[in-house]
Amino acid sequence: MRLGILGPAQGDLPALARAAQRLLDEAHADKVLYISDDDALDQVVAGWARGLVGADPSEASLFARASRCAEAGSEAIDAFVVSESARLRLRVLASLPPGQRTIEILDGRVVLFVFDKATLDEEDILPASVLVVGKSPTPFIRKAGARTFLAPGPIGSQDGGAALLDDGGGGMRIEVMNLRGAVTAREVVGAPHQSAKMRVQGG
Repeated sequence: MRLGILGPAQGDLPALARAAQRLLDEAHADKVLYISDDDALDQVVAGWARGLVGADPSEASLFARASRCAEAGSEAIDAFVVSESARLRLRVLASLPPGQRTIEILDGRVVLFVFDKATLDEEDILPASVLVVGKSPTPFIRKAGARTFLAPGPIGSQDGGAALLDDGGGGMRIEVMNLRGAVTAREVVGAPHQSAKMRVQGG
């Protein structure tokens, strides 16, 4: 699985949209999670959906949109199918519920996502091999014993804003990326032989 992570947008919706697009189109993320305490990604996704299918992109209006194609030609029907398929693909973009946390399993390891680490206690952290936090002024990857801490950093920060977790090659590869898509930090957790960490300069 390739899991994309987006840091807080801090009001910059265009930059958030570009970062999300890069994770989908260039990093080929299977899912993208926005780690913040606002609805910025929801706003971006809603705007994309309206651009694809019209003013009301909700599931409740799907029948109404389909009915407009009932007597249309094949080209209009094909366009409807393409636009609705693209709208459904937006479901891979999700936001962390405000004040809550979520868990994913990658490479058999528990990855815990939370906006503010201060809301967790020791029992919350204990099962996690990787802890991803959104509230951080800068991006980082840090090891503490057997646990790895990751913050993508705010969108638009010089060395971060987005990250990718990939468990497809043995172990879990963690990459932090800036808005241009350049990898600025990388770590491999649980690699077959040893953990490797690299700092990429000039990204």
